[in-house]
Amino acid sequence: MANKLVAVFLMCIVLAGAMYVREAEATKESFKSCFTACHDGCKAEGHGFSFCEVKCDTDCTDKEIAETLNLH
Repeated sequence: MANKLVAVFLMCIVLAGAMYVREAEATKESFKSCFTACHDGCKAEGHGFSFCEVKCDTDCTDKEIAETLNLH
């Protein structure tokens, strides 16, 4: 009986981990597309690389957090 309980517990941990990985991958792709578009636009406006790097990282992180917390 104890072995079955341990097995069920481990399966729950594995399934929870798998769901977290899927969310992280989706978030990673969303951030990457946001960052790429922002960075290209920023550079086109004539700003420097470092400025655009910081600006776009901040903007896209804010958007990512707002999406995660459903703050639309």
